[in-house]
Amino acid sequence: MLRLNSRDPGFEKAFARLVRDRRESDEDVARDVTRILGDVRVRGDEALAELTRRFDGHALDSEESWRIEPAACREAYDALLPELRAALELAAQRVRAYHEAQKPENRDYVDEAGVRLGATWRAVDAAGLYIPGGRAAYPSSLLMNAIPAKVAGVERLVVVTPTPKGVVNPLVLAAAHIAGVDEIWRIGGAQAVAALAYGTARIRPVDVVTGPGNAWVAEAKRQLYGVVGIDMVAGPSEILVIADGKNDPDWIAADLLSQAEHDPVAQSILITDDPLFADTVADRVGVELAMLPSARVASESWNTHGVIIEVASLDEAPALANALAAEHVQIAVDDPDRLAKDIRHAGSVFLGRLTPEAVGDYVAGPNHVLPTGRRARFASGLSVLDFMKRTSFIQLDEAALKAIGPAAVALAEAEGLPAHARSIEVRLGI
Repeated sequence: MLRLNSRDPGFEKAFARLVRDRRESDEDVARDVTRILGDVRVRGDEALAELTRRFDGHALDSEESWRIEPAACREAYDALLPELRAALELAAQRVRAYHEAQKPENRDYVDEAGVRLGATWRAVDAAGLYIPGGRAAYPSSLLMNAIPAKVAGVERLVVVTPTPKGVVNPLVLAAAHIAGVDEIWRIGGAQAVAALAYGTARIRPVDVVTGPGNAWVAEAKRQLYGVVGIDMVAGPSEILVIADGKNDPDWIAADLLSQAEHDPVAQSILITDDPLFADTVADRVGVELAMLPSARVASESWNTHGVIIEVASLDEAPALANALAAEHVQIAVDDPDRLAKDIRHAGSVFLGRLTPEAVGDYVAGPNHVLPTGRRARFASGLSVLDFMKRTSFIQLDEAALKAIGPAAVALAEAEGLPAHARSIEVRLGI
């Protein structure tokens, strides 16, 4: 775990190294993914079957082995313990309500020149959702991806999820039932993203692919952008906690480990103005790790990528946070809004001592699919808009064309495009 102090002479250089640190896929992953995508594009289902057998130990040798039917999702939902079913329903309800408010409005108006202008928003026809399996099998991710798509009005919602050794996560199936997923295919990895993008004999292609995954999945989405739309190229999880010494160190230690347990290359960072508090949190992280069932992964993450930054004043924190542009920023102080107003780059911000990031992963309402790897400088979390596209429209009558057409002719001629100019001139009678 790295300790930095903003008052040290070498701080700026050490912090710059931290900002530049990349914990994402390397050239070997990119080459592997390129081969897999090409194989699926050429051989389709045959390639999917071979790769699924090799990586997941699951044989796609019958219709039932390829696809999970809606009846199985309903059975998984019915079999849930009542309190777990209620928790999933509450999460779905809150996520749906938050995303309903994101739906954009169509525009249709006439401007001062008499030109009718506007735009119409429509959902994509089909969306594909990648839902991890194995160690990272998250029903919450299915809800966070599927519900915005349904709110947008997507008609066909396709889930791909690996089922290692044929094992299916019943919580994922129950979440699929709640969200109204149309198809679930038992495939994962880069090959599943390729199937969604290119289509195969069995799996029809989609227009947008979203959802979290490992380095191979993220790289596949990056390479296939343009063939399909994607939500983002997501890397390892991140949390930045800004905390003063008034906090319970056990709470902050737990917050830091909430992201560390995701992945050995996840990153947890604490910024504090209290050196004693920093020492105590570091000690409490060790205590928490000793009790944590996910300690192997969380320990590797914390020991390799964890950071504690001491500052003279928390007024320094927003500038540091903006440079890091972290996925999650937690502000555990008495007046979190004072610091939050200066944080321009963050996937999601959690305000106050009683707002742990983990509540946002499940039941708060905003989407937990967020930009990582400093992409919060230019990207936003998953929303209804990721499943929609906007088509503008224009209508002119004779008066409107006379009002603005000559300017268009002048610009077309200046650009050396006489056919553009001519198409306007013939209507103006020039």
